[in-house]
Amino acid sequence: MSQREPSPSPRRRSVLRGSLAVPAALTVPALTGAAPSLALAGRPEAGWGVQAGDVTAHAGLVWVRSDRPARMIVETSATESFRDPRRWRGPLLGPDTDFTGTTRLHGLPAGEQIHYRVLLADPDDPRRTGRPVGGTFRTTPKGRKEDVRFLWSGDIAGQGWGINPDRGGYRIFEEMRTRDPDFFLCSGDNIYADSPILPSVTLPDGNVWRNVTTEEKSKVAETLAEFRGAFRYNLLDENLLRFNAQVPSIVQWDDHEVHNNWYPGQILDDQQYTEKRVDVLARRSLRAFSEYFPVSTLPPGDEDGRVYRVMRHGPLLDVFVLDMRTCRNANSPNRQPDDTTGILGARQLAWLKRELSRSRAVWKVIASDMPLGIVVSDGRVNFEAVAQGDPGAPLGRELQIAELLRHIKHDRITGTLWLTTDVHYTSAQHYDPSRAGFKDFAPFWEFVSGPLAAGGFPATQLDGTFGPEQKFIKAPGRANTSPVETPQYFGEVDIDGGSGELTVRLRQEGGDVLFTQVLQPGRVGQ
Repeated sequence: MSQREPSPSPRRRSVLRGSLAVPAALTVPALTGAAPSLALAGRPEAGWGVQAGDVTAHAGLVWVRSDRPARMIVETSATESFRDPRRWRGPLLGPDTDFTGTTRLHGLPAGEQIHYRVLLADPDDPRRTGRPVGGTFRTTPKGRKEDVRFLWSGDIAGQGWGINPDRGGYRIFEEMRTRDPDFFLCSGDNIYADSPILPSVTLPDGNVWRNVTTEEKSKVAETLAEFRGAFRYNLLDENLLRFNAQVPSIVQWDDHEVHNNWYPGQILDDQQYTEKRVDVLARRSLRAFSEYFPVSTLPPGDEDGRVYRVMRHGPLLDVFVLDMRTCRNANSPNRQPDDTTGILGARQLAWLKRELSRSRAVWKVIASDMPLGIVVSDGRVNFEAVAQGDPGAPLGRELQIAELLRHIKHDRITGTLWLTTDVHYTSAQHYDPSRAGFKDFAPFWEFVSGPLAAGGFPATQLDGTFGPEQKFIKAPGRANTSPVETPQYFGEVDIDGGSGELTVRLRQEGGDVLFTQVLQPGRVGQ
């Protein structure tokens, strides 16, 4: 197994010098507010950095936000000097998208480092452009010999734990950046729309946690402007800006992008909200989500507006990004004997089975925004995820997962593993039919890692329906421990280009590796 050194990657860091100067001058008053002014002096500025997302062998999306109306222009180059750059004319950024925009780059060389910079031009005078803001990413390789490394985690600014200047903000993003991954998979809860950020929180030992605050994050998000402000809040952190400029993302969503444990059709019983209809809140959040992340299957790239998609990373890896929110049925005791809607919906389940069967990648990562065998409750009698604590035959949402696992076995699909976040601790589960109430599936692994910047929570029980055995777990003993008390977590996956061997490492803030599991290619049930 080859070991890629966790270097800062000189090729990447060099392109950032002089092009990502925003963090040095980052201040809350300059970057907050419902929308930029429409009549500012000077040239357009991109104070929220840049992001790349959904990168493939020959394409990728680049994102930016302007402080006023502007034309987005992207230049790409094979070198950081930008000699003879290729130019891409992007959209006109205005109030209809909160002055954000993405530009799709295509015809890129496979397996190469792409340097890019974004220019914002005055719509009335294209010669007047702001300071370029730069970034870089690697396109996915065509051949199998290239190693692959990616990270995953989620849960940012949760439970009132926001950007703390005393701790240097979201320091874990700087730590992840130095791991030099090919991409970052964010497994959901990118924001906590239902969790206001207050100026300070008193810790159990009497010390005070201080937060950077904004007007939009002082209350729960209900209006489109408030959802936009919630997504914008994290971009006040300089660690995240540097990370975004270096590491492309694959982003999915979960409940806290809207409201804790939400499902379609729900009417909230929450005194913080004047808008009680979750469907209204979800539409507003998804619009802001599509404005603030470069996601290829959301507008303007895809008018269907799907969060679920498959991202192909060369011959070694396909990532199947699930959406366990938009298509699910209502939370319930989850013991119904027949359930065609489940947690994925019939259409998404059919898509997932079809795409898994079509995949020729050595490894097939199923990026799930909720765990399979960990019991996640919603109140006293209802359940939020797949499992409900009954270790017998599948019931409720478990029926869909059983159908999927049966399909994987009978279609002889090898190399599947599940990655998730959600529960605010880190663990590794191995699922085996010999221990299960349901027998018709091949063994597989599920790895859990997170949060990145949120409260820690105690572990919950496992459901025996799919025979999970917890090989590792680290969790706090009480609910909502602060990031000062409990380390934050992320996971790392390395795939060796020579052997195809896949290694999962569960890491905690500070660099410690808590658990390692090596998987061999082409095998079923390891």
